[in-house]
Amino acid sequence: MLFAETALIAYVTDSLLGEFHFIRHPVILMGDYIQWFEKYFYKDGIFRGALLSLSLITVTLLIISLITYIIHSLLPPDSYLLPILYGIIASTTIASKMLYDSVKDIITHPHHIKYLVSRDTECLSRSEINKAAIETYAENLSDGVIAPLFWLLLLGLPGAFVYKAVNTLDSMVGYRTPRYEKFGKVSARLDDWLNYIPARLTALLILLLSPKFYRSPTRYPPLSTLIRQASHHDSPNAGYPITAMAWALDIRIGGPTRYFGKVKKKAYFGLKREEITTEDIRHALAFRNRVDRMVLGGLAVLSFIS
Repeated sequence: MLFAETALIAYVTDSLLGEFHFIRHPVILMGDYIQWFEKYFYKDGIFRGALLSLSLITVTLLIISLITYIIHSLLPPDSYLLPILYGIIASTTIASKMLYDSVKDIITHPHHIKYLVSRDTECLSRSEINKAAIETYAENLSDGVIAPLFWLLLLGLPGAFVYKAVNTLDSMVGYRTPRYEKFGKVSARLDDWLNYIPARLTALLILLLSPKFYRSPTRYPPLSTLIRQASHHDSPNAGYPITAMAWALDIRIGGPTRYFGKVKKKAYFGLKREEITTEDIRHALAFRNRVDRMVLGGLAVLSFIS
């Protein structure tokens, strides 16, 4: 069973309305829980980190079960309002509009890049800022849009919200630092597993929806080259959409990056042009409309035939 109708309504709701600022966002609530657990139960070890992951996933599933129980107790099972309500709730797991608006803002307010990335931003050149914005857009097109939509389509509300719980865990404790190397290991591994297929789907979408593909598909390197480049990323998944975006825009991104005062050697992705302009950001953002058309069209067809 596919939850295509719910996914369609969720995607449309997020595209039109974005975040609901009159409520505390579920991801923020998840972050509050993670901070609370870490404050009182942190211990440098894999087991304690596994308890954090398991407890947040359990709490998330309990809350979603309670919400669905209340909705079903108020509405008949064949009510047309059910998929609408579920879609509106599920839209909080998708961040298409917020991602687009945040990256677009960098064009006119480059210093806002500090809100989007974890790297040191004080001494970045304009080209490096533009590069960071494009990398962020490509990676989060998978994490914030395609992945939650994928799990929503397959497993409904529980799938989408469990994914967001795991993704939030990874973003807060899934780091290879002395504090989180063991504590965040389970969170990081869960995030890797849940993003495995969505990351590769996102890369495929980027390649297929690039105007460059239709003008001259032979300008893309063999798929093995793209996969080899993507595999050089520290993350087993993030390298795929980033590599696809670099090739689609004819640019070179990645490379040495400064974190917490230290330069970290990172692989390069794409071609040779390293001078990244604001026009490159606009070209990256142009994928939003193409992705929207494909996703909405696909979900509409699935809703019709299911």
